[in-house]
Amino acid sequence: MNIAAVLLAAGASKRFGENNKLLSDLGGKPLIRRVAEAIVCSGIEVVVVTGCDRPQIEKALEGLPLRFAHNLNWESGMGSSIAVGINALGLQTQGAFVVPGDLPFLTSDLIKDLMAVFMESRGALITYPTTCMGEQRNPVLWPRRFFPSLAALSGSLGAKQLLQNCEDAQKQAHVLDESVFVDVDAPTDLEAARSRWYIANL
Repeated sequence: MNIAAVLLAAGASKRFGENNKLLSDLGGKPLIRRVAEAIVCSGIEVVVVTGCDRPQIEKALEGLPLRFAHNLNWESGMGSSIAVGINALGLQTQGAFVVPGDLPFLTSDLIKDLMAVFMESRGALITYPTTCMGEQRNPVLWPRRFFPSLAALSGSLGAKQLLQNCEDAQKQAHVLDESVFVDVDAPTDLEAARSRWYIANL
């Protein structure tokens, strides 16, 4: 089954401060490269949606087997970036992950596990990981039949509303190691991620 990933790297990360969080160093590599490498290691196609700091993002991902799709309207919000990424996928793509660029501990194993669950439904159900409490987390794997709805997104609204409207077409994958869900919104999150990274790699 042909599955791809839309990696969102277009935002200005205003909540983070002056610097772009995706370019922040984590263990000697930019955060966005850590996320991209995890997806690439899972063996699927990766489309990176750029916007703010496009040249720097592209440089941070230099040498990786992926391609870029630029969102000219990146300032309008995440919805438009998801749409650009989905529209950049080929006709043979039967499922697509939507992956925020700020998941420093995303693993290729999680990607593969979600794909396995997705394939159990023969690619018919929206598949996503949940915490032990059943809370939805990222990344979300969407079947092709939802691509038109994703491609119609705009503005600051991501795909969460669409997900909530499709409760009868979902499959959850419970994940025990919830560290894979850690994201970076504020500088304190980055410091916590760096500490975790340091401890994990001692």
